[in-house]
Amino acid sequence: MKRVTEERAERIAKAHACVNCGEYSFTRVSVTSAPEERVESEGVVWLVEMHCGVCGAELEIGIALDGKIVYAS
Repeated sequence: MKRVTEERAERIAKAHACVNCGEYSFTRVSVTSAPEERVESEGVVWLVEMHCGVCGAELEIGIALDGKIVYAS
């Protein structure tokens, strides 16, 4: 299995609608590697923080090694 790159993780996150308003417009997207304890406990490899351009909600998305979204809040 190929590891998801940082660029791919950003594209996966941008394809996920805002959990508050359902829009796909984000003004700020930040992708970082997950801390080791989150990798082991939750299986999250990338953490994506996004700011919705429509409603202003701050979102966090956790992406697993295979590219699946583990959680979105």
